[in-house]
Amino acid sequence: MRLTVIGTGYLGAVHAACMADIGHEVLGVDTDTRKVEALGAGRAPFFEPGLPEILARNTRSGRLRFTTSLQEAADFADVHFVCVGTPQRPDSLAADLSHVDAVVDGLVPLLTRDSLIVGKSTVPVGTTRSLSRRVSAAARPGVGVQVAWNPEFLREGFAVQDTLRPDRLVVGATASHADQLLRSVYEPMLRAGVVYISTDPATAELVKVAANSFLATKISFINAMAEVCDASGADVVTLADALGHDARIGRRFLSAGLGFGGGCLPKDVRAFLARAEELQVGDAVSFLRQVDRINDRQRRRAVDFARHLLGGAFAGRRVAVLGATFKPDSDDVRDSPALAVTAEILAQGADVRVHDPEGIDNARAALPGPAYCTDVMEVCRDADVVLHLTEWRQYRALDPARLAETVRAPRLLDARNALDQAAWQAAGWHVRALGRPTSVPQPGQRAVHVTVSQALGAAGTAPAPGDPVSGVPR
Repeated sequence: MRLTVIGTGYLGAVHAACMADIGHEVLGVDTDTRKVEALGAGRAPFFEPGLPEILARNTRSGRLRFTTSLQEAADFADVHFVCVGTPQRPDSLAADLSHVDAVVDGLVPLLTRDSLIVGKSTVPVGTTRSLSRRVSAAARPGVGVQVAWNPEFLREGFAVQDTLRPDRLVVGATASHADQLLRSVYEPMLRAGVVYISTDPATAELVKVAANSFLATKISFINAMAEVCDASGADVVTLADALGHDARIGRRFLSAGLGFGGGCLPKDVRAFLARAEELQVGDAVSFLRQVDRINDRQRRRAVDFARHLLGGAFAGRRVAVLGATFKPDSDDVRDSPALAVTAEILAQGADVRVHDPEGIDNARAALPGPAYCTDVMEVCRDADVVLHLTEWRQYRALDPARLAETVRAPRLLDARNALDQAAWQAAGWHVRALGRPTSVPQPGQRAVHVTVSQALGAAGTAPAPGDPVSGVPR
């Protein structure tokens, strides 16, 4: 089949490449000339494992091309996937649909044959209905243009896999012809056994925002438990393991840490809240406001823990930051918890050095203040504290004994609960993690667990209200 993919950002570039890889002829469309040129040359404009190979293979074969022309798109195909961004509006929690509207306004008047517009962007429920009215007003006389919704469920770092072998395909369409067309598009996946859910557009739109809101809730729940663990001396990692054995709960997305970020979960949760208010059912999802607050509070708690590791102040102290992206296997720093923590520490007077395997260029553009370095040892040289903020595999492979010889003081905040804390402690590090008892081991001895309250009592100090404290000797 011939398909277009309009919008070649993260979602669109991956979708276009993968649709070509399963045999379709695909034309990608974008207003960004530099991006179109890079993609047309088979180069990925962002880091995503597996994408460079699939792009290069399909641009060489001729099945995948890119353009800036909507007229070319209208002439090329009758099925058009819309993959443009729907960011949060600057003046409210709601999603900004201006890019989606612009695609419809620009494309529909150019269509001369019956066509199908397939939305993949994350949108508020009711968008298909309103777009259908917009399409009807813009279409040429005698040209039938239908709108269906087919939400994406990509995970950054696994996007190629999630596109070629998704755990489900959801299609919301009001006409059987549109549903049959999309079954043809995805026929190789269906043949491989991928679940296909055919529903109405409103349900399809809701599936994506509901899924992201549920995942965000699960993450914030375990982070709330981490705060309770810090107050009581319990261990959130063991707690999560025990909860995860319950088949009704499961262990995935139940790891306490800095919380969620990126270009999807934060803005999707807020947009869902805004749309529910518009539908006068805001009370039904009001808990999502607390989910969002807990997520923000985890970042502040990480800053507090790091400051207390340094004795109460950042001014004049050197801080080594490991990780800038919102998650590993990505160069995306949008709403990155790691970068938010870095920015606050920098604002409090620290000398900050940052390492990230893939996200340095994007991080520097978003936050130009710190020193960025491609060498972990150089970042950690003479550091007064090391902050582990993004759980890249490279950081789990670090030798804590060797790193201890590089820093000024062996203090570590594992804000992702992803490092082997026993190994770091055995190498002489004072380790603090969100939701875990403080352990101050002596060489050759088992770690002694100290709660935050016990550590404060021993020090004869008291925290400010709501201020978590590490309990690590200063």
